[in-house]
Amino acid sequence: MEIRQELSTKLLQKLVLTPQLQLAIKLLQLSRLELAEEIRSQLESNPVLEEESDGEPTVAFDEAASERPNTVAENDGLAAREPEPEAEEREAPSSGSESEWAHLIEDYNRFSTGPSVRVSNDEFPSVEATVARKTTLADHLMWQIQLSELSERDREIGAVIVGNLNEDGYLKDVTSEDLARQAGVEVADVERVLSRIQSLDPVGVAARDLKECLLIQARTYHPDNRRLALLIERFLPELERKNFAQIARGLRCSLEEVKVLVDTVTRMEPRPGRAYSSEEVVYLQPDVYVFKVGDEYVTVLNDDGLPKLKISPYYEETLAKANGDTRDFLQEKYRYAMWLVRSLQQRQSTLRKVTESIVRFQRDFLEKGVTALKPLVLRDVAEDVGMHESTISRVTTNKYVHTPQGIFELKYFFNSRIVSESGDDCSSKAVKSRIRALVEAEDPQNPLSDQQIVELLRKEHVVIARRTVAKYREALGILPSARRRRLV
Repeated sequence: MEIRQELSTKLLQKLVLTPQLQLAIKLLQLSRLELAEEIRSQLESNPVLEEESDGEPTVAFDEAASERPNTVAENDGLAAREPEPEAEEREAPSSGSESEWAHLIEDYNRFSTGPSVRVSNDEFPSVEATVARKTTLADHLMWQIQLSELSERDREIGAVIVGNLNEDGYLKDVTSEDLARQAGVEVADVERVLSRIQSLDPVGVAARDLKECLLIQARTYHPDNRRLALLIERFLPELERKNFAQIARGLRCSLEEVKVLVDTVTRMEPRPGRAYSSEEVVYLQPDVYVFKVGDEYVTVLNDDGLPKLKISPYYEETLAKANGDTRDFLQEKYRYAMWLVRSLQQRQSTLRKVTESIVRFQRDFLEKGVTALKPLVLRDVAEDVGMHESTISRVTTNKYVHTPQGIFELKYFFNSRIVSESGDDCSSKAVKSRIRALVEAEDPQNPLSDQQIVELLRKEHVVIARRTVAKYREALGILPSARRRRLV
């Protein structure tokens, strides 16, 4: 057998993810916040990219460099030769120092050694970034401990206890023995300081469980109500199951008295640390707006807050004159900048097309609400806009749309199909909305069971199994009928 090397050519068909396609896919699945961060990152790392000034004056690099050697006096002279129209009418200042500083600051803002300059306050910290941080539960408790008459040793024990509290204000996953070892003291000392902390604001903090938390609040706010303390101490499981008759027999009182006790318990705070939670409120900014103009719905992209990119003309000229390593570097950055700008345009165009398609399918929802939501899958929109299902999935992930019915994630409009006896299929979200409406309208003393909900839906020509009702009810956070029962 002869072994030899030879060259040959052949044709193949295979899918290759080019750098441009990889970048387009990456930008397509980013949320609005992630996209803004990615654009800011590219502006910092790629000198070829610039942010459009939105009509504000910019100064090119060559102009800035030619103006830079001028002294302050020369700049003042230029400003003096081109006064503002109102400058002649104003009286001359008594001292020239303020005028000189004003010209100096103006020239500092206008001229730079960079490729271009935009006079704005975008780089300044926002108002939200300058406010004081929120007081935490630990800060609030330590402030009270420092103001108390505890000894220095007890304050150290209190700091150990406060440091082991969770966000809800509970002392969990740690025992008094563990706290004593951490503080290097006896268990009796820990129990004594713990009892003192539990009396601080918020009342019920540093409890080991829900029962102890409610008992502390009952003894603090209602010290003379022995039945209330007995209800919390012995009949909390029955209260959870809404077994009011057994509670009445155990407390030897009437149902009316049980109702008063239950109302008192429900007004207590099960999470004492809730008011000092460190969780920040996240406000959603829609990616797309849908407005009704006449009888039609218009889709408008929300570009507010997203930097608008352009290619720096200075570096375009530099690239034409450069050679060697400088040219290779600028050419690579220029190529990536072009890909980025085109990918951003393609992303916004795809987002608009997909949203317009969803609006066409869900027009009844925009008119009537959730009950008119139609069944919709990714394939329906993909066939309508002529794209692949994976593209529709990426473009609808973490994207929000503002509609006349409220703000929704684009994924919200995709839901499964439920067969109706009338022939018009309905969506699973419409059925969930109907289940919620039935539960809200039920008699509190005789709540609807899952089977009764099935029968009511069947009267509306919606065929659904009892186990499906139970699954939808749990997804909506609705308790079973036995635990929804209330005393009137």
